[in-house]
Amino acid sequence: MSEPSPATGSSSATENAAPVRPVTGLELQRGGPVAPRKVWSWAAFDWAMQPFNTVILTFVFTAMYLVSETFVDPAVVEAQGMDAAIAQLSSGLGLATTIGGVVIALVAPILGQWADSSGRRKTWLFWSTLALLGSMAALWFVEADPSFFWLGAGLIALGAVLNQVSETNYNAMIVSVATPTTIGRVSGLGWGLGYSGGVLALILIAVGDLTDLAPLDAANGMTYRWIAVAGVVWGVVFGWPLFKNVPEVVVETRPRLGFFQAYVGLFRTVQNLFRTSRTTFWFMVSSAVFRDGLSGVFTFGAIIASAAFGFSGLEVLVFGIAANLVAGISTIAVGRLDDRLGARRVIIGALSILVVTGLLIVALHSLGPIVFWIGGLLLCCTVGPAQSASRSYLARQIPAGHESEMFALYATTGKAASFMAPAMWTLFITITGHTIWGTLGILLVILVGLVLFLTLRGEQEQAPAA
Repeated sequence: MSEPSPATGSSSATENAAPVRPVTGLELQRGGPVAPRKVWSWAAFDWAMQPFNTVILTFVFTAMYLVSETFVDPAVVEAQGMDAAIAQLSSGLGLATTIGGVVIALVAPILGQWADSSGRRKTWLFWSTLALLGSMAALWFVEADPSFFWLGAGLIALGAVLNQVSETNYNAMIVSVATPTTIGRVSGLGWGLGYSGGVLALILIAVGDLTDLAPLDAANGMTYRWIAVAGVVWGVVFGWPLFKNVPEVVVETRPRLGFFQAYVGLFRTVQNLFRTSRTTFWFMVSSAVFRDGLSGVFTFGAIIASAAFGFSGLEVLVFGIAANLVAGISTIAVGRLDDRLGARRVIIGALSILVVTGLLIVALHSLGPIVFWIGGLLLCCTVGPAQSASRSYLARQIPAGHESEMFALYATTGKAASFMAPAMWTLFITITGHTIWGTLGILLVILVGLVLFLTLRGEQEQAPAA
């Protein structure tokens, strides 16, 4: 956003003229409703990528395979016990994802600027998605042996980076399928379909285990490795409609900056945000903090279920199915409240409920699995709406033609803070020696983000100058 866009008016305007409010990408869609085929094709991409988020990153590959007895160091077990060995794997996964967060914080702004300047977001989305699917396919080589743990953790971290790059341009394309009056429900539909896709994927895995068609205890982790490959096929089949049916928003292309010039442009963008749209600037900061906490809920949630509440592999699957089901329903439903009440109220309400519920889970954990069943499902009802409303909050304010750049900055601030939840998770576990107390570290991050967000004014501020 370092140069004027056509929507901002001529640069020869007199110094005393009133500033021209930039036209947002959403406002280009005021002509009428968007064809449902385009909306559903865009939303289906979230469904397509869900195997990585739900099956690989959260409930199955990491929680049931990578962070399990299969990969523990026998020397650690002998010296400190199985709980300590599992906690070491948990913190190792947290370290890998922290490094991945640093990488995305460095590259996302550059890729976002290049995508906007070329006006070819779908092309950028295509190649980043292809690379993500490649990293998932490579999980086939993670055999059931402690020596393969870091290969698995590295591929998970790489996949998380590529997933974020894809998500940047996917989020930017929301202005192709939403209007100012439908942005909340469209954003909620995307998140909701994503969770629903997770439900179906987990059901298929549970059925395969129960019928012995694909038992999860297969030798050398073969079932888990085949699950990763199946996720690649899923992504190709359900991700294709977006590339076929969703158009680009036509905006003026701009000269592409070099790699180091792009960082100069990023600095100017941040300066401009701080000067012309202080609320948007601080939203980037506050949402970076609470979004990292929200990611931590799903990244480490299944690990808490298995390590702290003693859930079996099948119980983790069943919980994952229920969690994604309630998350999908609540996110789609609350998306309509977003359009009626505003994203700010949705975010505050969802985060407040999440923090209180999380504290109750920790305080009452000695009562057993029933605490996590009730509290965990309530947590899942809040995470999706908070994530969806954050996306719509920002999309309402981005000047046309700068969507990828701003969502890349959104991703960058998020990844700049992405060390917080894994670090606090690791710190609390290291201090106490028990996985359940890592929950407090995640809740602390969310609470800090909520407090920062409460200091912001209402979201109806004008869009930042381009």
